Amino acid sequence: MTRLKAAITAVHGHLPDYILTNQELEKIVDTTDEWITTRTGIKERRILKGKGLATSDMGAEAVKGLLEKRGISPDEVDMVLCCTVTPDMRFPAAANLISHKANIRNAFSYDMNAACSGFVYALVTAAGFVESGKYKKVIVVGADMMSSIVDYTDRKNCVLFGDAACAVLLEPTEESFGLMDHKFGTDGSGHGYLHMKAGGSLNPPSHENIDAKEHYIYQEGQSVFKFAVTRMADVSLDVMAANQLQNDDVAWLVPHQANMRIIEATGRRIGLPLEKVMVNIQKYGNTTNATIPLCLWDYEKQLKKGDNLILTAFGGGFTWGAIWLKWAY
Repeated sequence: MTRLKAAITAVHGHLPDYILTNQELEKIVDTTDEWITTRTGIKERRILKGKGLATSDMGAEAVKGLLEKRGISPDEVDMVLCCTVTPDMRFPAAANLISHKANIRNAFSYDMNAACSGFVYALVTAAGFVESGKYKKVIVVGADMMSSIVDYTDRKNCVLFGDAACAVLLEPTEESFGLMDHKFGTDGSGHGYLHMKAGGSLNPPSHENIDAKEHYIYQEGQSVFKFAVTRMADVSLDVMAANQLQNDDVAWLVPHQANMRIIEATGRRIGLPLEKVMVNIQKYGNTTNATIPLCLWDYEKQLKKGDNLILTAFGGGFTWGAIWLKWAY
């Protein structure tokens, strides 16, 4: 009996209309376009504006576009998995709200949180449901409204993040395409370098921690940089070695878009030229869980059936991982 694999059969993103440029940030904090571009590679990022709008609204638009693109009904969807660090509220899950707003009625849905590694973790989790043979159409949504947890007086962090959502559809195939292999890792001792201090059960919301701005992202950039480059490169090389993949066999490296310096350093450590590395950080900034699927969406027309892709991410926790994906269309 042929073993089923889970293949990505469609990808679609949603970007808020508002574009926050480096020039506008120059008016908000003590920074310059040159400083931001040199250190991050970012020129602009999208910000969700509008009363009552949140992460699930972007996710739902991405899903609706995905279904239309693939030509399937919402009623055909079996499962929706959303990876996010900025759900609309602590509960219910953003995936529940996305399903409701996209008129998906016959699926179960839930959220995953692995910080910026969430999308690769969720992709492998969803693939397991498809490979079981029980679920035929599973959607993975990477969505974050990072502007909701960014301190726009913090010149180092506020320039990095943007808002976006992107969704992929996984379907079963008996061909040798789809998710081929993966390797993940976690080191909880790194939690102090990248986190949001308040808002959880350890430090519930209070006047004191809000006044102290502890409900915003905290990051020690240099420590995160070193860990990210090492872990993303090493885990990618591990996946390639385990499957006898040489550099020439890899069509594209698809790294989490955290910082241009991290992207370039990861590519160098793996031995891939920048021409084989997907990059769109200059347009969107770090959208956390949406970065990798947004790369697939942006580069979709350049992808060919059978292309070997290495997806790799690193996030707070610390979490990291890499996937060998063989493009299916």
